[in-house]
Amino acid sequence: MRQIAHFPTDHAAQYVATMAKHFGHKIAVEITGEAALLRFDAGEGRLVPQPGGIALSVEAATAEDAAMLADVLERHLLRFAHREDPAALLWAAE
Repeated sequence: MRQIAHFPTDHAAQYVATMAKHFGHKIAVEITGEAALLRFDAGEGRLVPQPGGIALSVEAATAEDAAMLADVLERHLLRFAHREDPAALLWAAE
């Protein structure tokens, strides 16, 4: 199961680096350029900075695990980006 979302921001690379560093203390994280792949027990999350925002995706074996991973990434990203007064992300199945 795969879900995707977009987070609009002018600070995409900074937030991706912050998320990678934060999760790198707990799980395996791979950095490729400015993108980050987060390897959780339940699946994977990917954060890719783009012009105007961050492309987020999660992939897991079940819809429940994908939803859980999406929630984890979203909660952390919104916390790190609190100065921007961010709105909740709209996740879509892919």
